[in-house]
Amino acid sequence: MRQDVEPPSRNHLFMIGRNSRGNWVVRDQTGLRGGLFVGRAEALRFALFENGRRPQAVLMVPGILELDLNQTASTSPQTGTEVDCGLQRKAA
Repeated sequence: MRQDVEPPSRNHLFMIGRNSRGNWVVRDQTGLRGGLFVGRAEALRFALFENGRRPQAVLMVPGILELDLNQTASTSPQTGTEVDCGLQRKAA
């Protein structure tokens, strides 16, 4: 195993949804991992790889989920309230 590759995190919740432009977004609860994807399957594959293949730790977000690249990481554990505050929802 290569020493410079970080192993998947087994403690992160990953959220999958679409942003306001229709792109598929994956974001973990801390905002440190994520990305934009061309399709749902690719987004799900990434989320499962990053969380150690734990489907119970993947949340499909209804509405709008934006990827914020300017967010600063928190060193304290995230609570459910903090995760929900990171979501931006717009009425369809």
